[in-house]
Formats: sequence, C-alpha cells, structure tokens
Amino acid sequence: MTAASIPFRHAPWTDRKGQLSPLRLVVFIGLFLPAIAIFADLAFGPMRPEPFEYALHESGKWVVRFLLLSLAITPFRRILAWNRLIGVRRMIGVSVLCYALLHLGFYAAQENWHLGKVASEIVLRIYLTIGFAALLGLIALGATSFDAAVRKMGRNWTLLHRLTYGIGVLALIHFFLQAKSDVTEPTLMAGLFILLMSYRVASIAKLDISRSWVLALCAAISAALTAGVEYTWYALATGIPPKLVFLANFDVETAIRPAVWVAIIGGVVALLPLLRLLYTGFAQLRPVKA
Repeated sequence: MTAASIPFRHAPWTDRKGQLSPLRLVVFIGLFLPAIAIFADLAFGPMRPEPFEYALHESGKWVVRFLLLSLAITPFRRILAWNRLIGVRRMIGVSVLCYALLHLGFYAAQENWHLGKVASEIVLRIYLTIGFAALLGLIALGATSFDAAVRKMGRNWTLLHRLTYGIGVLALIHFFLQAKSDVTEPTLMAGLFILLMSYRVASIAKLDISRSWVLALCAAISAALTAGVEYTWYALATGIPPKLVFLANFDVETAIRPAVWVAIIGGVVALLPLLRLLYTGFAQLRPVKA
C-alpha cells in the first residue's frame, strides 16, 4: 500500500509522507488530556458554588502552558538536534487557540450565557480586555496556520507569526491580573517565558544555543529576571513586603520559589547538549556487526 492510499494520510498523527508518526500521535493524544480532565471534573467532580470556575481557571492555565510549549519547539529542535520536533509545532499552536476559545466559552457559561454582559465585562475590565486581545491574536495565527496561507503570504507569514511573542506577554499579564495575590504559577510561567526568550536573544546574538555554557548563562539571567518580576509585582500590586518574597528565594527548605525552579529547569536544559554528546560517543563505540 502506497503512502497516497493510506487512510487519513493527512491526519495530525501522520507525517508529510502520510506515514504514522509516533511523536505526532503521542502529542496529539496528549493535547486532549487536559480537556478530558476538565470535562470529567465538570461531569463527575465535586459540587462547587461556581460550577464553571474550576474549568475556567484550568483551561486558562493550559492556554499559557501550551503556548510556552509551542515556543519551546524551535530552540529545543536546535538544542537536541532533533528536526522532527518541528512537525508538532503547528499542532500545539492550534491547540492553544482551541483552549483559549474553550476558556472564553467557560467564562460565558459562568455568566449564564448573557453575551451582552460578557461583552461589556471584556470592555470594562482591563484584565479581560488584555485576555481578549490575546485571543484575537491567536485567532489571526490560527486562521493562517495552513500550508496554503504560508505559501500565499510568503515573508508576511513569518512577520505575522512573530505576534506569538506579544501574545505570550498579553496572556501572562492576564494570568497575573486574575491571580491577584498568589502569583506563584504566573511567575513561574513568566520565568519560563523569559528563559525561552533568552534562547531567542542568544540566537539573534549569534550565540550557539546547542552549547551548554550558553544555556547555563541563559538560565542564570532568566532566574534573576524572574525574581525581579516577582519582586516588582508584589511591590506594585499587593501589600505583601516584596523584600520578604525575594529573600524566600534563598530558603529552599520552606518552598522552592519560581526563580529557583527556572534556574533548575534551565540548568537541566544546559546539561542536554552534554548528554547528547555522551550518547553519540557511546553509540559510536558500539561494535559493528559483521
């Protein structure tokens, strides 16, 4: 059977030759799991005063998580020297839009589908306005994510899809504003975003991000900036002493703060090129069978 005759040869879990791609299949299934968990909680989970509140927050968190995952594809393709990774970027990007629409749908459901009220709240509440602006950007990216759009738009497609970085900033601001006082997870997501942007800046500066020392430098700078973001938020938006929050970064016995997690994650990433070299070296040492 030729690739052209294979059923579903243009399905998300197949490569451009129409053959099954285990990587794409695993990613495709994985992208559905959070939604399944959210709807399962709605159907079988505990009764809550606001039945859609948990689903609303969880869907929003997965928008940010998958957005960061989509931004991680390009640098990790270079770090791991794994070109096939690029094949799942579009799939993940479309899932970001789907979860964002789901997030908006849960908000409308929480407002009893009073769409007029939903629209007025989006206009009047700044954090909702920012979130909706991010959604409009995602819709623009989703509408131009097909091969035909890529061919038709040419270089303009690349320029348009650089909006992803701005959308990431808007999504994180929305996350911070709705989280109010406890911004541990928004800070962690912001730190990971900074880490990913540091890889891009390093690439623009002609630094080789497949080298461990470059990745370690990015990790150190990103961890410091993450601590700065957290300090600034608590200083400007809450009554909590920011100095105490900053000093908590050095008290890992109590809790590991977002800046420390960014340093740990960035440090692990910095080890990947070394591990890849070791694996390549061992593979070359294997005896060749006659």
